[in-house]
Amino acid sequence: MNAMVLEKVGGPLRLRDLPVPTPAVNEVLIRVHTCGVCRTDLHLYDGDLPTPKRPLILGHQVVGTIVAQGTGVTEARRGDRVGVPWLGGVCGTCVDCRAGRENLCGSARYTGCHIDGGYAQYTVADPAFCFPLPANYSNVEAAPLLCAGLIGLRALRAAGERHRIGLYGFGASAHIVAQIVVQQGGEVYAFTRANDRASQAFARDIGAVWAGDTETAPPRPLDAAILFAPVGALVPTALAAVAPGGVVICAGIHMSDIPSFPYRLLWRERTIRSVANLTRQDGQDFFDLASRIPLRIKTEIFPLAAADEALLRLKQGRLQGAAVLVVDDEVGGNTH
Repeated sequence: MNAMVLEKVGGPLRLRDLPVPTPAVNEVLIRVHTCGVCRTDLHLYDGDLPTPKRPLILGHQVVGTIVAQGTGVTEARRGDRVGVPWLGGVCGTCVDCRAGRENLCGSARYTGCHIDGGYAQYTVADPAFCFPLPANYSNVEAAPLLCAGLIGLRALRAAGERHRIGLYGFGASAHIVAQIVVQQGGEVYAFTRANDRASQAFARDIGAVWAGDTETAPPRPLDAAILFAPVGALVPTALAAVAPGGVVICAGIHMSDIPSFPYRLLWRERTIRSVANLTRQDGQDFFDLASRIPLRIKTEIFPLAAADEALLRLKQGRLQGAAVLVVDDEVGGNTH
């Protein structure tokens, strides 16, 4: 199979001809159709996060078809279309797993990190951590749902029942979350890089009531702010934008250092909290929601061999919506 392989921090990814993996006990072999390009991939690529193994195949927003089963697999079937997310396995026995917090399991294994991911023509996965995908999303549209959508929903839930929601960094996750907020009757305030008029116009088209750059105060205090941009300096900025009792959610797996800020920004019961990983329940809840809400998924498509270009575009902020690798040429004509 062809695979784009990370051999050293900072890349570039190398196109390699590798053996098709063999599914182990309780694993399935998946023929990859598409794979979303996530900022977590970029953090692993750049060395912001440690890579447990190298060479490594990145990618944890995988859409594919099961083509073989290892021993012990009883429910998944050949021919099933499934999505493979970031969470690839947990111990199932620790305090967090038993309490329903498998996203905090200290022994968790992650796709495209501990387990080779979807920047390849085939991958293996534990079917207990894969999701059936709603039929109303194409292979390209479904890929960003597997992380941008799941983490977006978890971050939105962490904010609680709030009406005015600020989204800092209007990329893959934000454009999905914005639609959910609007569908639920809330107001979206979108914050982008300075002078990014295209993203601001896109946010308004999605349904934002206001869009501006991150250094501009919103026209009214926010009930909550979700930071998808991995920029620690935005934490005090967002605190200044939320009303008393408001909450600032840090939704990324990595963020630059948060600078010191005056206590008055935190006072009056404002809260800062983080969101870590996802649970399988998050996935079930999100895909139930996505099957009922007609989400409009904005994507930019790249061939597998252009994975480096997609990562660079993401790093430079030159994407609208989500980048998706089309891996299986046979489905290229059926995606959009």
